[in-house]
Amino acid sequence: MAVEEAQTIRRAATAATLSNIATWYDFGIYSYIGAVALDRVFFPDAGQWATVLTLGTFAAAFVVRPLGGIILGPLGDRIGRTKVLAAAVVLMAVATALLGLVPSYGAIGLAAPLIVLFIRMLQGFSVAGEYIGVLTLVAEYAPDRRRGFFGSWLEFGTLIGYALGAGVSALLVAALPEEDLLAWGWRLPFILALPLGVLGIYLRIRLEETPAFRQLMERSPAMATMSLRRVFQILGTHYRSAVLIAGGLIVAWNVTNYVLTNYVPTYLTGTLAHHGEGGTSEALSSAFQVVVMLAMLCTIVFVGSLSDWIGRKPILITGSVSLILLGLPSVWLLREGPPDQLLGLLIMGFALLCFAAVTPSALPALFPTFVRYGGLAIIFNVFVSAFAGTAPTVIGFAVTTTGNLDWPGYYLIGAGVIGLVSTLFLQESAGDRLTGAAPLTSSADLPAPKLSEDGVPLENPPAPGQG
Repeated sequence: MAVEEAQTIRRAATAATLSNIATWYDFGIYSYIGAVALDRVFFPDAGQWATVLTLGTFAAAFVVRPLGGIILGPLGDRIGRTKVLAAAVVLMAVATALLGLVPSYGAIGLAAPLIVLFIRMLQGFSVAGEYIGVLTLVAEYAPDRRRGFFGSWLEFGTLIGYALGAGVSALLVAALPEEDLLAWGWRLPFILALPLGVLGIYLRIRLEETPAFRQLMERSPAMATMSLRRVFQILGTHYRSAVLIAGGLIVAWNVTNYVLTNYVPTYLTGTLAHHGEGGTSEALSSAFQVVVMLAMLCTIVFVGSLSDWIGRKPILITGSVSLILLGLPSVWLLREGPPDQLLGLLIMGFALLCFAAVTPSALPALFPTFVRYGGLAIIFNVFVSAFAGTAPTVIGFAVTTTGNLDWPGYYLIGAGVIGLVSTLFLQESAGDRLTGAAPLTSSADLPAPKLSEDGVPLENPPAPGQG
């Protein structure tokens, strides 16, 4: 590997990690501020349903994520990864800052939560293109034998973003009287997101398109005009198995993520108290989240690197089995004292770590270059929106209507079963080249793609018998 190429990979990985920090700080801050303030700012008259309504506005972002994936993903395959990625990062930062400027329900009435709903949809649209953009970019830049290592840095950035959001929330709760927090303090974390939008401009200026994408455009420039209908046709005809496997991994990973990072803070600070359990304070709940995130931060890159040695599948199986066996016990621990609550969160964090460290390098290997961004963006956002992002709202509704506090555990067990089945059908990709690409290799060294009977360039055709 030439020195210039090594520098390019590091620059791409650094930019992608910073992009994820900005995006998931923006997207995740709503979870933590929502648990301590937003229910009273925007739904002051809703009683015990204020929590459900706050979670519902969080879930609103997932309503438009499929639309964002359908528009931004294929666009990334047509005009380039960095252009779409940069636009998505800027849009996310602007939307988040605007959320911090929305007047309260007391000032403008019903218009306030409706404006919040619209802004959450803007955030969902932008994140639909951002995350898959950085995932695709890093996968196509990374050397084959170190894709797990570089892919894990994406989730390192995600965890930094979430931890930053939780940390800012904890500081606000600890430093401000409740009256000041509700009056103006909750706005600060959202407004602070605006400077992070500069990262979008940095991404556009400093990064070239990936070697795989440039080579594809040189070899098959007609791919830049491929219609959305054709993308769906190719995925449905030639990559059905890959779609289902990717969807299952995405559901298992993201259900665990959103239960831990979005539902559990509300569960600890509000739900348990409403049902006569101990619960905990907002400050302690945020502190627990920071501890779990820091523990994951210290290990995620090592787990990603480990997957380059032993494979993706053993780690994914470990995470899935952990959810199946320990999903309910981890929730039971949340109903005990602070030490047990922290242990329950760490158990969830371990399962999430197994998926977060490995899935970013496993998913891009399932699809070829010419539909990688678009295919993953559509699949990722459809499955997340339908089954994962809505999990906190569904769990909150189920707990409120049935009084059963075990629903988070049931969801975790279901996620583990789906993850295990998907992993068993996953073809091991550790150390293999990406479909149809050889990152850091010149175009002349790359083989021409095989074609299907209808002329589709199958850069890594499915094995006989696969969809």
